[in-house]
Amino acid sequence: MSEYKFNYDEKEYLLNKYNCSGLINDEEKPVKGINLSDIINLLNSSYDIDFDLEYYQEACPECLAGVKEKAKFFPFLEYHFYIFSKNQEYIISDISKEYEGLSFNKLSKAKKVDDSYIVSIIICKSCGDYIVQIENCIV
Repeated sequence: MSEYKFNYDEKEYLLNKYNCSGLINDEEKPVKGINLSDIINLLNSSYDIDFDLEYYQEACPECLAGVKEKAKFFPFLEYHFYIFSKNQEYIISDISKEYEGLSFNKLSKAKKVDDSYIVSIIICKSCGDYIVQIENCIV
C-alpha cells in the first residue's frame, strides 16, 4: 500500500490505509474503479497538491482535539480535485499527468467521459486521521 507525505506548519502528515477512517463514495451515483490506493497514487504523481486550513463545527471523532477546551471550531486540512467517469467507471482525474491540456468538455465531446465527481481529502490537523469523500457534481 502506498502512502503520501507532506508538511504543513512544520508538521509531517502521512496518508495511508492505517489512518484513513473511511472512503465515502457518492450514495446515489458511486464511481466504480477507484479506491484509496488509487487516490494516494494520484496525489504522489501530481506536483501541485496544496492543502488548505479549514474549520469545522465538529471535532475529529478519532482524537476529539479541542472538545475538552470547549472549542467552537476545529481545524482540518483539506484538498480537493476532480475525477471523471464514463458509465460511473473511473476514467481520469484533473491531477493526472494524462489530463494535461484536456478539459471535461473536451473529454465529454470525444465521448470519453460523461460525469464528474469532486474528491475531498479532509485531515484532522491534530492527529492526522483523515477521510476521503467522493461526491457526484456538475462541472
